[in-house]
Amino acid sequence: MSMTFVKMIGVFAVLVSVALCQVPAMLTVQGIGGTSATLSVSDLSKLPQQTVKVTDHGTPATFEGVLLTDVLAKVDLPVGEKFHSTGASYFMVAEAKDGYRAVFAWAELDSSFVDKAVYVVTKRDGKPLSDKDGPFQLVVPGEKRTARWVRQVTALRIRQAN
Repeated sequence: MSMTFVKMIGVFAVLVSVALCQVPAMLTVQGIGGTSATLSVSDLSKLPQQTVKVTDHGTPATFEGVLLTDVLAKVDLPVGEKFHSTGASYFMVAEAKDGYRAVFAWAELDSSFVDKAVYVVTKRDGKPLSDKDGPFQLVVPGEKRTARWVRQVTALRIRQAN
């Protein structure tokens, strides 16, 4: 064998091993004022854990994860007296890996407006979410349709309507 062929095999082996080593999935959170955070499943596991029992497309399911408010607390948010007159002009866009997007009015998420829990989950029925759904999914109990139960969430962005 020529030395070039041996080097090519070595390069190929490195490329295959790099391809097989998956980079952990990350969730990007963008707040106001240019603040941002990038979180992994491991990072979420360090936040207070929640369990929520819901019906998903007619099937009972138990999800595990964290409150969306705990995830959003990693960035600057439109909360407090400074935003008393403008808080309702903000919204959050949840973005999925496949380009799907869902919008939440800030008033639906801010506890000074409403008592409603939204969850960022990583497990369903005791197991990590499937590749189809995870590694991050939003779960919004009480909604009649699951259109905002965004699967494969990659980003949560706080914006202001101008």
